[in-house]
Amino acid sequence: MAGSYLARGMLAGLLAALVTFLFAYTVGEPPVDQAIAFEEQTAKAEAAAKEARGEPAAAEEPELVSRKVQSTAGLLTGLVVFGTALGGLFGIANAFAQGRLGRLSPRATAAFLALAGFIVLYLVPQMKYPANPPAVGSPETIGIRTALYFGMMALSLAVAFASLSVGKIFAHRLGAWNGALVGLGVYALAVIVALEALPSIQEVPENFSAQTLWQFRAASIGTQALVWALIGAFFGLFAERTVAGRIAAKPVAA
Repeated sequence: MAGSYLARGMLAGLLAALVTFLFAYTVGEPPVDQAIAFEEQTAKAEAAAKEARGEPAAAEEPELVSRKVQSTAGLLTGLVVFGTALGGLFGIANAFAQGRLGRLSPRATAAFLALAGFIVLYLVPQMKYPANPPAVGSPETIGIRTALYFGMMALSLAVAFASLSVGKIFAHRLGAWNGALVGLGVYALAVIVALEALPSIQEVPENFSAQTLWQFRAASIGTQALVWALIGAFFGLFAERTVAGRIAAKPVAA
């Protein structure tokens, strides 16, 4: 069973990636180009300042992959790899969740897991450590920024599981609806504490365009939201058709 869920999830992730590529290329690439242009202008200004002081200019690094390839084939390849891997994990999560979320249908289960996964694994970490375009962020801090981001993701996931357990406990006492509200409250409170407690990193240059930064982050959130939504929709469709086929085949087998 897990193998079939994995295969369906990977197929759903592949289809989601192909559709999302159109959005990411159309909406996400323009602010990236603007950020790269800003980075190039800053590098030229620094080189001119060094030349004026008589200091040797830094050697330019060769471009291994052209910007055109990065924004087309590179973007598509990255989305396909990410979407397929995420879809496989999503399928395994669905196999585990079936029958454990009350009377939800396969499509409703997929939709719930897609929404929860997007919020817990992406949106909450982004609230503390949002995505940055080129020219934003120091190379010296990339290690600590990466560690903090994945730490926030792991913390959000752990708190989500703990909140789910708390919600189940209170559901037996207060009912399913009230138990769910208690679980959501516990998760929200823990996230607020984490957002305040973890260190912040602000490395946006003073003269960097606020509009470009906002457009990049909005496109990043939109891309992730579209991937998760499409994976949930495609997987739910596949799972529901499989269940319907099994039900229809039972009388024949009998």
